[in-house]
Amino acid sequence: MDITEYLEENVETRIFQSPIPESCKNSPCCLGIDEAGRGPVLGPMVYGICYCPISFMEELKELGFADSKTLKKEDRDKLLSVIEQNIENIGWAIKIISPTSLSNDMLRSTKISLNEISHNAAIELTKVTIKDGADIKEMYVDTVGPAQKYQDKLSEIFKSINVTVTPKADSKFPIVSAASICAKVARDQCLEGWKFGEGEFPTEYGCGYTSDSLTQKWLKDVIDPVFGHPQFVRFGWSTCSEMLKKHARDVTWEDDDDEGKPKKKKSSFAITSFYTQEKNNQKVDHCRFFKERNLQQVSSL
Repeated sequence: MDITEYLEENVETRIFQSPIPESCKNSPCCLGIDEAGRGPVLGPMVYGICYCPISFMEELKELGFADSKTLKKEDRDKLLSVIEQNIENIGWAIKIISPTSLSNDMLRSTKISLNEISHNAAIELTKVTIKDGADIKEMYVDTVGPAQKYQDKLSEIFKSINVTVTPKADSKFPIVSAASICAKVARDQCLEGWKFGEGEFPTEYGCGYTSDSLTQKWLKDVIDPVFGHPQFVRFGWSTCSEMLKKHARDVTWEDDDDEGKPKKKKSSFAITSFYTQEKNNQKVDHCRFFKERNLQQVSSL
């Protein structure tokens, strides 16, 4: 698994995938989906899928794929090698969702929840795999949010696939465990090879979870009083925002009008002015929300 392209430019979200094995094009396949790094405040979240012919499922189990959360890093690396040694029967794909993307989605004016981000990643990876020729008939997914609701959503999108969404799918289905291995190894590589675009920073940041004392110490130590944390940090997490409130400078923003100029006085319009033209034909200056989206009045009520 080579993710060098992401390590060199870690601001954008990227997808990496193996070639589709011929056996997966010619035989009905099962597909597993899992993630790594959903909860940490540091680094990317990685979604992974793995797929193989249904007839290969028993052999996959014998290869040692089980609950990846119980495995050490060295064991996960070995199992990834097993996947790569069986490329004639096993395919994979991962989506590395950068912390910058997570921050942008969760802090934008119309927020995208972490559940929705997760769902979108799983759906996108599955669609890419099917488009490239894999004959997917069964799908096993570790639950994100209410299991039945998520299962119904996936079943509606992938009508020809038998979808199973369940808690702890990683420990129940070897194909999900294989997907988890791909996701976790990729995230491990991201943490180990992270390049800070903002300058030099200490690398003793722990596992990235807020329960880790090393992570907490690192977050506090690297705060810039004006610019906050580097982009390695997920700004949408409350841990980050609370720490910035305590240790960064307060900023007072000038109150600008819609054109970005200092506001001189408060203007007001009658609500009817947005629907009918003034007697003097004065054009109503709509707010920036409508301008940025190229929305304009096309008729009068």
